Amino acid sequence: MKFDYHMHFEYGDYDLNWVQGFFDAAKNRNLDEIGISEHTHTFPEFEKFYYDDLILDDSEVGKFQKIWLKTNKFKHTLKDYFDFMHELKKNHAVKIGIEVCNFKNQTEVKKILDAWNFDYIIGSVHFLWGWGYDASKIKFEWENHNLRDIYEEYTSEVEKLAESKNYDILGHPFNIRLFNFFPDFDVTNYLERVAAALKKADMAVDVNTGTKYRYPVKEISPYADFMKIAAAYDLPIIISSDAHQPEDCGKFSDEAAEYVKSFGYKKISRFADRKRELVDL
Repeated sequence: MKFDYHMHFEYGDYDLNWVQGFFDAAKNRNLDEIGISEHTHTFPEFEKFYYDDLILDDSEVGKFQKIWLKTNKFKHTLKDYFDFMHELKKNHAVKIGIEVCNFKNQTEVKKILDAWNFDYIIGSVHFLWGWGYDASKIKFEWENHNLRDIYEEYTSEVEKLAESKNYDILGHPFNIRLFNFFPDFDVTNYLERVAAALKKADMAVDVNTGTKYRYPVKEISPYADFMKIAAAYDLPIIISSDAHQPEDCGKFSDEAAEYVKSFGYKKISRFADRKRELVDL
């Protein structure tokens, strides 16, 4: 079966004409089911966490992130989201998810998440030391950090997400390769630590094609070295497009399926009411 559980409506708002494009693309790519995983920066319920955690000083990173937080953010409540998704469910096979950033206060995050009946919850590391490392306009900040420190911080943040027990899926693992900064040191320990944390938390791996078509690295995340370890740990997977535009729903899903099969995967995760079942790829 073919699912895509990682995509976002944020660029086109909650508009039936806009979202129909996602379902049209899903049909064209023979997807059996899709799920929407709106970013937490869509919802005012999470606004405080961004202002608490991000660099928002007068540095170039801080200036950019202050503007970022004022651009197309916090425009719909979680109630708006669920109301709209329940309307979609009347005519479409669609699941309700959310993608949550690696906020420091996971206890308070849990209180918000637990109040809503999500089908699945993705936890993703989007910030390192309060810096949005995937933003191309502040890519220069990569030069100010030792890559070994970045791997350590990324791994530590994944471990914290997993330890919180708030999440069903780790979003786009090891996408810290997205701007082609590759280590010249052995990263096996970091890969093993992430896999062990996911195993202990019973979390699935998001095999995400977004880094293939949205970033310079042009590879599926997670990359092969981690996929080998994920398979050895018998971690469940999803395959996703990380679509932000309707036409990208399910993009490279067939290629991703062949990719995971090359590591021995024969099953894919299906979610409902935060319960996971494994079905044939």
